[in-house]
Amino acid sequence: MKIPQMIRAEFARLWATKMARLAFAALMCVPLLYGGLYLWANQDPYARLDQVPVALVVSDAGVAEGESTRVIGDEVAQNLIDDGSFDWHRVSAKDAERGVANGVYDFTVTLPKDFSEALQSSQTDDPHRADVVLTTNDANSYLATTIGEQAVQRIQKQIVQSVNREAARSLLDGIAQVRGSLIEATDGASELTDGAATARDGAGELHAGTQTAAEGSGRLASGLSQLRDATASLPQSTETLAGGAAQVAAGNATVAQYGREAADVSQRAIDALAADRAAVLQDLANANVDPAVIDRVSGAMDRIGGDLTSVNAQVQGASAQLDTLAGGAQQVADGSRQLADATPQLTNGIATAADGSVALDDGLAQLVEGSGELQSGLGDLTNGAGQLRDALAEGVDALPDSSDDLRGDQASNIASPVDVQTSRVTSAGSYGAGLAPFFMSLAAWIGIYALFLILKPVSRRAVTALHTPLRVTLAGWATPALLGATQMLALFAIVAFALRFDFSHPVAAYGTIALASATFAAIILALNVWLGSVGQFLGLVLMVVQLVTAGGTFPWQTLPPSLATLHHYLPMSFAVDGLRQLMYGGDLADAASEAVKLALVLVIAVLVAALGVAKTMRSRTLKDLQPSLIG
Repeated sequence: MKIPQMIRAEFARLWATKMARLAFAALMCVPLLYGGLYLWANQDPYARLDQVPVALVVSDAGVAEGESTRVIGDEVAQNLIDDGSFDWHRVSAKDAERGVANGVYDFTVTLPKDFSEALQSSQTDDPHRADVVLTTNDANSYLATTIGEQAVQRIQKQIVQSVNREAARSLLDGIAQVRGSLIEATDGASELTDGAATARDGAGELHAGTQTAAEGSGRLASGLSQLRDATASLPQSTETLAGGAAQVAAGNATVAQYGREAADVSQRAIDALAADRAAVLQDLANANVDPAVIDRVSGAMDRIGGDLTSVNAQVQGASAQLDTLAGGAQQVADGSRQLADATPQLTNGIATAADGSVALDDGLAQLVEGSGELQSGLGDLTNGAGQLRDALAEGVDALPDSSDDLRGDQASNIASPVDVQTSRVTSAGSYGAGLAPFFMSLAAWIGIYALFLILKPVSRRAVTALHTPLRVTLAGWATPALLGATQMLALFAIVAFALRFDFSHPVAAYGTIALASATFAAIILALNVWLGSVGQFLGLVLMVVQLVTAGGTFPWQTLPPSLATLHHYLPMSFAVDGLRQLMYGGDLADAASEAVKLALVLVIAVLVAALGVAKTMRSRTLKDLQPSLIG
C-alpha cells in the first residue's frame, strides 16, 4: 500500500457519511472562525475609540484675571470635546458617578474645583500641582481602565504643553522687555560714560583752578596780613590827620575872613577914589588951575585908579580863592573826620579779612585735595560706566531680538520641545495586523488539533500490512498536513482580502504558515502515536504553553525567565517571528531562519512519530484493541 493510497483511504473515511462530512467541514472551519473572527473584531480598535463613552466633569471654579474670571477647566474640556478622541459627555459629578457604576460610561475624567488655581499657583508662594481625577470601573472593562489612564496622560500632556506655552510666552515677553530696558540702559550708560568723561575733564580743570586759587589765596592771606600790620596805626594817624585838617580849616577860614575884609577895603578904596577924583578935579577947576595941570592930575589919578582897580581885582580874586580854600579845607577836615571815624572799622575789616583769607587758604587746600580725589573718582566712574555700557551691550547681544510672532513660535516649541519622529524598520499598520501573525499561528495549531479529533493518527491496516514505519508515518502526517495547508490558505485569503491586511511577501507568508501547520501536525501526530489520548491532551497543554511564550501580544522578554527560555524552542514562536518578518517587510534572512527551525522541528517530530510507529509494529498491546477516549 502506497502513501497516496493511504491518504485517499483516510479522506474516504472522513467523507463516508453525512455526519462525517458535517463534522469534517465544521472542524475545517475552526481555525477560520478563530483566526478570522478574532482579527476582524480587533482589526483596528484604536480607530474606534471615539465610540467609547466617557464622562467629563468640570468642577473648576476658575481664577480671577483682572475684572474677569478664567476657567481653564472649561478650556481643557472644550479642547477634549473638539479633539473627539473619545465620546465625551460633559455631565455633573453625580451623573458621572452613577454612569460609571452602571456601565453607561467606561470611565470618568474630573477637573476639580481648584484646577485653575493650582495651574496658576506656580506664580505664587504656594506652588502645587493640579489634579486630574480618573475614575474607572474594571467591572465595565479592564482595558477601558488602561485606555483611561492613557487618555489622562494625553490630557496631562496637553495641559502641560498649554501651561508651558503660556509660561514660556510670559518669560519670552519678559526677556523682550528686559532687552528693551537693557538697550535703554545701554544708551543711558553711554550717556553716563560721556557725562562722566566730561565731568572728569571738568574736575581736572576744577583741580587746576583750585590749585591756582589756593596759590592766590595764599598770596592774598600774606598780603592781607601785611596790610593788617601796616594799617594797625592807621586809626591814630587818621585821628591826627583829622585834627590837623580841622586846624587848617579853621586857619583857612580866618585867612578867608581877612581876605574878605581886604577885598571890602580895596573895593571901598576904588569907590572912594572915583568920588575923590571927581571932587579933586572939580576943586582944581574951581581954583582955576591950569587945565594942563588938571589934565596931568586927572591922568595921574586915572593911572592910580587903574592900578587900584587892578589891585582890587586881585584882592577880590584872592578873597574868592581864600573862600574856596577855606571851603575845601573844611571839606578836607570833614572828610578826615569821617576817615578817622571809619578807620577803626576798616582796620577791623582788614584784620577779619586777613583771618578769613587764612581760613580760605586752608579751605582751598582741602578743595584742591578734594578736587583731586573727585577727578580720580570721576576717572573710576568713567571706566566703570564704560564697563557697564559694554556689559549691557553684551547683555543686549546675548538676548535674542524677536518679534511677537517669533516669540509665539518659540513658546510653542519650548512647551513641546521634542517631536518624536518614529523611524520604523517595519510597520504593521494597525492593531489587528499586529496581532495577525500570532492568531494565524494559534489558529494553525487549533485547526490541526481539531482535525486530530476525527483523524486516525496511523492506519492500523497499514501498520499490519506494511513494515516500513517511515512510510506509514508520512501517510499519517500527510493527511492533516494537506488539510492544514487548505485551512491556512482559506485563513490567509480572509486575512489578506477580507480584512485587507497587507503582506509584504504574501507567497512566502503563506508558505511559512502552511509549514507551521505541517509542523504542528507532525508534533500532534507524534504525541498521538506515542501516548494516544494522553498525547492528544498534551497537545492542548502544549498549545497553552506556546500561547503564552510565543510573544504574540507582549514582548516575550516580559515573561518570567523560565517561560522566556521556552520561547527559543517552541515552534509557534518560530511561526510568529517568521510571519512578522514576511508580513511587515522585515529581514528575509530572519524569516528564512525561522522557516528552517520549523522544518527542523517538523523532521524531528516525523522521525519521533516514525519511531513510535516502529515500536507499534514490533509489539501490539491491549491498548491497540481498545478505542481511544478521544479518537
